[in-house]
Formats: sequence, structure tokens, C-alpha cells
Amino acid sequence: MKPDDADADWDVRLCAANAEAVGMRLDRFLAEQMPDLSRSLVQRLVEEGQVTVDDRPAKPSMRLRGGEQVRVRLSRSEPATLKPEPIPIEVVYEDDALIVINKPRGMVVHPAPGAATGTLVNAVLAHCPDELSRIGGEDRPGIVHRLDKDTSGLIVVAKTDAAHRSLAGQVQQRSAERLYLALVWGQPRFEKAIVDAPIGRHPTDRKRMAVVTSGPSSQRARNAVTELEVKERLGFCALLEAKLRTGRTHQIRVHCSHIGLPVVGDPVYGGTRQAPAEVFRKSEHRRRWEDLLADLGGQALHAYRLSFTHPSTGERMTFEARLPQEMSALIEFLRQLSSGGLSG
Repeated sequence: MKPDDADADWDVRLCAANAEAVGMRLDRFLAEQMPDLSRSLVQRLVEEGQVTVDDRPAKPSMRLRGGEQVRVRLSRSEPATLKPEPIPIEVVYEDDALIVINKPRGMVVHPAPGAATGTLVNAVLAHCPDELSRIGGEDRPGIVHRLDKDTSGLIVVAKTDAAHRSLAGQVQQRSAERLYLALVWGQPRFEKAIVDAPIGRHPTDRKRMAVVTSGPSSQRARNAVTELEVKERLGFCALLEAKLRTGRTHQIRVHCSHIGLPVVGDPVYGGTRQAPAEVFRKSEHRRRWEDLLADLGGQALHAYRLSFTHPSTGERMTFEARLPQEMSALIEFLRQLSSGGLSG
């Protein structure tokens, strides 16, 4: 939650109103409420006096009674340290209001603990210096929505505050359409499906998200809805189109895993799925499959289509981005394997 003008000195304000917060340590409460921050960083912020509880400094071990107002001043990257970096980016479209980029796999969108440089923001600052909206904060100028580090595809960045407000509103109201292609393990029992399952922090592993329907963690889970459609059946895998109705952290990956169709190459939610040994007629085919998986370097998930109404002109705009070569090669191999077209 962002502060109002009267509280501009504070970055985040939280209320420990949830019943589960009663008796919880302050550092744990902050870690759960701000999952992008590591536990060690949270503890350091508290110890340095960057956190107050009911306007008083507190210790990490403080136990909450419930209902307290918690305020956090983040040790964020200042404008002077957020430096432009001449990193190549694929610009799909650009004008005075916004820029649409095809983000590569492996690139973090904005600086965060453990990723202070080499981000999309650093690259965009070099591409169009002093032209980005600052509504999202000094450490994430122009960023309207995010993609996971190892998810490739289209992302729109706002240059002006007016464009940022318009685009963020469209994302929130779901009038901006974001479509993904996901290569998943297994064969769906549907052609089209809607996964409506709340997503929250994993009960025992705070670095992961999960579908949470019961237990203490369910009180903090948020509704999440994903539309899925089978685009191609590829033997022991399938290519799905995923449309977000909501925008939760790791939503597509969590929902696909939840219904037993984890995304291929997903190191967090993909489980231990492997290709059936009997599908490979020759050992070199299996080695080729394993090499292609290694080249993939992460989940086979790509934001391939992005639609929104231009903030200035009112024109409806749609952009598409081709699949990354590594994901395309994996799909083509599966096509040949399932059709019996492999030789040698």
C-alpha cells in the first residue's frame, strides 16, 4: 500500500488487522506481507529503525497484539544509483507515451535485493533516459506490470505519468489483455478450462506460491482465475494458451501445476516430471531432448500477445512476439517425435 502525501516519508504502510497476525513476530509479519524482501533484509530494516509500530521503533522479535499500524521505509535504490546500462533490448513499439518490449528469458524486470543491475529498467533507462514515469517509485520507473525473470515476452513500459495511470488502470480492470503460451507436461482432459483457485504464500516455503484453500494461510490467499485453451497436443506434452483474469505472482505456473499440468522446465513448480522412456526410439533422441531442456534454461512460458487501449489516442493496439528460439526448438522436436518424423 502506498503512502499518501502526508506520509510521503514512508514507502509502505501495513495494518496487522488479520487475526493470524496476533502473536506473530514483527519480522515474520513483514516477510509475509512483503514477499519480495528477504528475511535478512527485513531484519536489517527493523534494526536500523526503518520500521515503526504505532509510530514507535520496534525490534524484529516484537510480538504483535493485532491492529497495529506498521510503517516501513525501504532501503531502495536512489535515482543516483539506478544507472542506465547499454543492454540490448528488443523494442516492438515506441512513441512519446510508452514503449513495448519483448523481454528475454533470464532478465529481471526491475532492481530488487540480489538484482541491483542488469535489469530491464537499467536497459530502458539507457534507451530513453529521463523519459520514464516515476509513479511506480524511483527503483521501478515506468513499470506497469511484471514478468518473472525466466518468463519471456511482451511488457509495456510507461514514459509519462498519464500513460502509467491509464495502463495500470487497464491492467487492474482487465481491459488490457495478456496472453501466454505455456508448454506443459501431460495431456489435458479439456480443450478449454477455467482454473479458479486462490493463490497465497506457500504454508511452509515462503519463496513459493501455492493454491491455498484451507488452514491459516488461506486467510491471506487472493482469488486467482486463469483461462486455459489447448493449442496443440504434443505426445506427452501440450501447448496451452493462458489468459489472465487476475494477476497474481506466478499465477499461470501455480495453476498449471495445481491441475497436474506443470510447465515444462519450471524449476519451482515443475516437480520431477520426466519424458517416458518408451517414447524415444533411439538413445540420440533422448539426448537431444535432454539438451533442448538444458538450453531452455527455465520455464517454457512466453507472453506472446499484449493488447491495450493507447492512453493518448484511444486506439486499441495489439502486439505479438514470436516464441524464443529455445522454446520453439523444443516444440518442434516434440512435433517430430509425436508424428514419428525423427530420423537418424
